[in-house]
Amino acid sequence: MTIRRRSLALATTLIAPLALAAPLAAQELTIGFKAAVTGSDPHQNYTPNRNVQLHVYEPLVLQDEFMRIRPGAASAWRNVDPTTWEFTLREGLKFHDGTPVTADDVVFSIRRARAATGLRTFVAQTRSVASAEAKDARTIVIRTNGPAPLLPSQMAVIAIVSARAAEGAGEAEFNGGRAALGTGPYRWVNYTPGQSVVLERAGSHWRTPAEPWQRVTFRFMTNDSARVAALLAGDADVIDNVPASLYGRVRESDRAELVTTPGLFTLYMYLDHHRQQVQYATGPDGQPLPQSPIRDRRVREAMSLALNREALAERAMEGSADPIGQFAGPGFIGHDPGLPVLPFDPARARALLAEAGHPNGFGLTIHCTNDRFPGDARTCQAVGQMLTAVGIRTTVDALPAAVFFRRANGNATTEPEFTAFQAIFASSTGVASETMATILHTRDRQSGFGSLNRGRYSNPAFDAALRRVDTIFDPAEAERAMGEAARIAIEDKAILPIFSLRASYGVRRGLTLTPRGDQYTFATTIRPR
Repeated sequence: MTIRRRSLALATTLIAPLALAAPLAAQELTIGFKAAVTGSDPHQNYTPNRNVQLHVYEPLVLQDEFMRIRPGAASAWRNVDPTTWEFTLREGLKFHDGTPVTADDVVFSIRRARAATGLRTFVAQTRSVASAEAKDARTIVIRTNGPAPLLPSQMAVIAIVSARAAEGAGEAEFNGGRAALGTGPYRWVNYTPGQSVVLERAGSHWRTPAEPWQRVTFRFMTNDSARVAALLAGDADVIDNVPASLYGRVRESDRAELVTTPGLFTLYMYLDHHRQQVQYATGPDGQPLPQSPIRDRRVREAMSLALNREALAERAMEGSADPIGQFAGPGFIGHDPGLPVLPFDPARARALLAEAGHPNGFGLTIHCTNDRFPGDARTCQAVGQMLTAVGIRTTVDALPAAVFFRRANGNATTEPEFTAFQAIFASSTGVASETMATILHTRDRQSGFGSLNRGRYSNPAFDAALRRVDTIFDPAEAERAMGEAARIAIEDKAILPIFSLRASYGVRRGLTLTPRGDQYTFATTIRPR
């Protein structure tokens, strides 16, 4: 049986019958994880890491399966004035070692997250914070550098750690050492690079009822067939990222069931906007063109018109994706019903290329991952074929994610390398404007805007429209403003949205699982029948 949610209007929970269930190991849960966790530090912003770490380290605000916020470590919050927010900690909240959580711990955590360095940090989510201070033991006052209506959503990504235990701590101390103290329902036991993370149930927690799992193991299984085989053999109780090509194996099994739901992660084609000449756009002689064709909007539109998004979602992804033409799908914060899926028109694409001075097209190498999500390399090949069909002679270079992101992101001393490249992204906040602020706003290291603006896109009109969202406290008006900013970016072909991935899980019979739009797999949403 496949449960496929066409709408996010109603949450779906998969309830698998007990009749054919194999016995579960007493109070133990094994989750087969597509992506490997890369570290233990909760203030490095990488999706697989955060998925596991949220079992251990809680933020002030939690997110439900639709990314709408609800109380977490904070039981309440209020907007004191346009630039001041006040959060109140839960009464009696404690770390795993029994020490009380105080406002000082929260202030320390926010400052530590802001100061973190590396490829993936929370600088975008903390960009509006001017200061954080403890008003009293349970009250945190956060002052912002301007109106910040989205601050509670932004605080949903900042893990609270113990100031006493985490001061000066590094990877070793967070990997089951002195710093591995959170307030979540599980404790961090051990992270073995390339293999697994092991968690154990905390002695007590404010959520009720108590967690049924004494021990949870996230096993890294990057190979899709091996992950499905582990589920069907009983070596894993739940797996994530079931590829569409293997849906049938799960669906036809008497030991497991399949659940899918619309997802937040969107595949984009990023485009290099800043270089006059680019390495990967070439003429008939194979040499780089003197002027990058990507800088011409007509070429960018031609590239978009060459893409048959419906075919990519249904055929290349075998139905495991939904075509999209904006930065949030239906049901998510910032979705604009007036922005349709971008059209497929190869004839118009060829005409635009000729109009832009490329009647015979040009050569282009596109880059993508080959192990980040099921179907990534296959989609990349299909995109290459579609571009080639309109005259953009395309070579595809699919790379391991670790290599791809190092070259795509650049660092403090090197610029991103690629010319046109595909990668998935979803803001940790689940808010469309935060996605745009991260991947499209003019890059500004001081403010945190554009921290993953890999194409170095810069448009003052877009930036102004996006910054306006940050001044609006009325949610409905804010979503309308997000739509206005999105329209500017989409019209300018700043980036090319292709499709959003459907979250997919394989679940042992005898278990229930509540699917999430962010594709996270939480032990806290998996229960025996």
